[in-house]
Amino acid sequence: MPLVGARLADHDHPRLVLYGPAGIGKTALATALAERADSAVVIAPQQADAEVPGAGLAELRAAAGLPSLPTADGLAGRTIAVDTVRALSGVLVVDNAQWLDRVSAELIGFAVRHAADLRVVVAERTHQRPVRGVAICGEDAVRGPVPPLSPDDVAELLAHNGFRYRWAGRVHALSGGNPGLALEYGAALGGRELVAAVPLPDAVRHAVGTRLAELDPAVLRTLRLAALAERPTLACLHRAGGVALVDVEDLVTVDELDSVSFTAGAVSATLAADIPYDQRLALHEDLARAVDDPVEQIRHRALAVTAPDADLADAAEKAAAVVRGQGNRRRAAELCLLAAQRTPPTDEDTRLRRAGDAAVDAGHSGLAERAWNAARLVLDRSTDARQRLRVRLALADSAGQAMTDVDDQLAAAVADAGDDPDLLASVRLWEAVRANISGDPVAGRGLARQAADLVVHDTAVRARALTVCARMERVLGLPDTGALDEALAIGGAGIDVHDTPEYLAVRHAVFDDRLTTARSRLLVLLPAAQRSGAVDDVVDVLRSLAEVEARAGRCGHALSYARRGLELTAVAGLSPGPAWYTAAVAETAGGTFDRAVAYARRGAVASEQEQDRVYLSRCLHALGVVRLVTAASQDAVTVLSRVRDLEHAQRVGDPSILRWHADLAEAMVAVGDASAEELVAATRVRAVELGRDGVLAMLDRSTGIAEGSATQLRSVVGRFTALGLPVEAGRTLLSLAAVQRRARRRGSARSVLVEAAELFDRLDAPPWSALAAQQLTHLEPMAGDLTRTETRLAELVHAGATNQQAATALSVSVKTVEATLTRVYRKLGVHSRAQLVARLAQR
Repeated sequence: MPLVGARLADHDHPRLVLYGPAGIGKTALATALAERADSAVVIAPQQADAEVPGAGLAELRAAAGLPSLPTADGLAGRTIAVDTVRALSGVLVVDNAQWLDRVSAELIGFAVRHAADLRVVVAERTHQRPVRGVAICGEDAVRGPVPPLSPDDVAELLAHNGFRYRWAGRVHALSGGNPGLALEYGAALGGRELVAAVPLPDAVRHAVGTRLAELDPAVLRTLRLAALAERPTLACLHRAGGVALVDVEDLVTVDELDSVSFTAGAVSATLAADIPYDQRLALHEDLARAVDDPVEQIRHRALAVTAPDADLADAAEKAAAVVRGQGNRRRAAELCLLAAQRTPPTDEDTRLRRAGDAAVDAGHSGLAERAWNAARLVLDRSTDARQRLRVRLALADSAGQAMTDVDDQLAAAVADAGDDPDLLASVRLWEAVRANISGDPVAGRGLARQAADLVVHDTAVRARALTVCARMERVLGLPDTGALDEALAIGGAGIDVHDTPEYLAVRHAVFDDRLTTARSRLLVLLPAAQRSGAVDDVVDVLRSLAEVEARAGRCGHALSYARRGLELTAVAGLSPGPAWYTAAVAETAGGTFDRAVAYARRGAVASEQEQDRVYLSRCLHALGVVRLVTAASQDAVTVLSRVRDLEHAQRVGDPSILRWHADLAEAMVAVGDASAEELVAATRVRAVELGRDGVLAMLDRSTGIAEGSATQLRSVVGRFTALGLPVEAGRTLLSLAAVQRRARRRGSARSVLVEAAELFDRLDAPPWSALAAQQLTHLEPMAGDLTRTETRLAELVHAGATNQQAATALSVSVKTVEATLTRVYRKLGVHSRAQLVARLAQR
């Protein structure tokens, strides 16, 4: 149940009217309300009852177990209705109210007005004023349109019904969050390959078509124009002969710039599918004359004809180059495909080249079905091995994490490559990427090295192959062979941003805790990724930015980057595992632990579905961290132990890549598992060998917790601060407070918790602030109702700090310390520093 729907369900008003389109969840929500009540009577009129006077009242009497009576109106009918409603208790639910006959609606409404103790819920299919609902419940009733599901809700709905998470973003866009439509799309997509075209299910077409059939023909034509346009505006639609869009708020929205968009992709898909062919051509002609964008004009001109046209094909290809340069590879893919389709058959080479360009553009944009449509032209007709290989790799590119879904294309690519070393290098490179995603960095490194060695002319492939090789060497914890330096010397020109050596250098900076360097370089790479038009490039850079900001304590920025990545992933239909992992990391830092757990769990399932062990490990680690810090220690051990097994299976040798080791050790300590010491010792050897200071600090935190060493934990706080990892420093303060509390140094524990709370507040890290506040409640409050700053100052004085030292610790002036200390004296009823120390010593 979406959040707004849950709020409607929790509303305590005695009269509630739920309304919305078919499939939005009105019946489910009304049923949930009925199930919550001690007793309930539910009626659901059918369409055949709508014109039968009194049919609804008769159904109500039957549902209440009352004898049937002849149909009556007027005073007699009202008497029957009042007697019927008086016999009810708990909740009356009227579902399908749009089919309740008028007589019954009026009679039941009259009776309900005289039954103040009866709760009434009406569910009516309408996008406007709920007529029957108001007739029954009155004008004062709470009326709420049942809201659409969010992308996260759709993901859970699909998963609950056995469909892949991969479809969630696409299904949300198509359904507009309507759960009924979402399930129809999920069923239609279930079992299909990722490169398959998205079908328009018959049930969806019927549901949307029923609503469209209610429209005035002129409004319907206007909506058809909008469905065919790339970026429709009211002005453009008017120039194309459209009319005002009245009473269609459930179908389209208009923003402040008069841009028109559909509430669900299913609406535009149904509109487009039901346009007769000759009318479609005419509508495109009208749009070609109406649009003011020359690229869009060419698009409509190409769609308004069926015959080959060399000049039009040339214009479409040039338009594709324009939008590609603007970073819009999605539009470029469509324009290139149109150029190919309008190319005369006598120029087959040009036609196939253009189709290949369309496949590559579509692959970059994650448009699997469009990539396949373009690639089919090439694969069915071309005998050029280089051309065939290029589109096969574009299909692999469009698959994202789920590269096992295009294994047949990679296998065919080997045959296409033949003995050509440059072509074979491209295939080996993709096999290396697939091996990495599948969790075999050893094979990935070997294949990447083969690819680099095979290259004769294609320096871009060599640079990328060396980059993959360097990535695998870092994962495996092998000595630096200079592969990254060599790749950097070649440069990343012509390579997707997230595959460039420059981007890998940024990732190494992240692993090395050089977060300032990483952030500055990522902010340069982000616009480059946006210009490239490859959505996965942008999402990858946003992922790294979110990770850097979260670790650097800029929690609000981390959430912003993560949410942008989620939106792009959903719109493009990319593999959701990486975006959900990023969201889990950002939510852990600056959102809520509950949302972090939800994203981490969902990301783990999505990654398993696509056989991506890399992100499976990451999502499980994010889940394990939250379980650990929220004291679900045994759960943390279980989850993090699985991370350990996955990482060992992948032969990950560098503990800075995914820092699960100290977290697992800390969880083991919490449950009394003595093997924690062995894990810490073994990891420490590798961290020392590789010079991983951040990992060593985490290990020392685990050791300090195990040994109850406040001195060591305080030292670790300083080391994390020096490394620029303030959230880790704050987390260590929480551990230090726990150690002091177990040692019965409650005053010191409280002071440390106040310090941690103040740090988390400065970082805008709500889940951690709440954790510190929760632990503070476990300690006896200091008398006098001191503020956090006053409490910390009192503890500093108790520890022997001078006013100057206290001012330094609190980052305030000595004068502020003196004024604050005066307030502390007054609240605690003491008159000197000595009395304050004595008072605190009594606690």
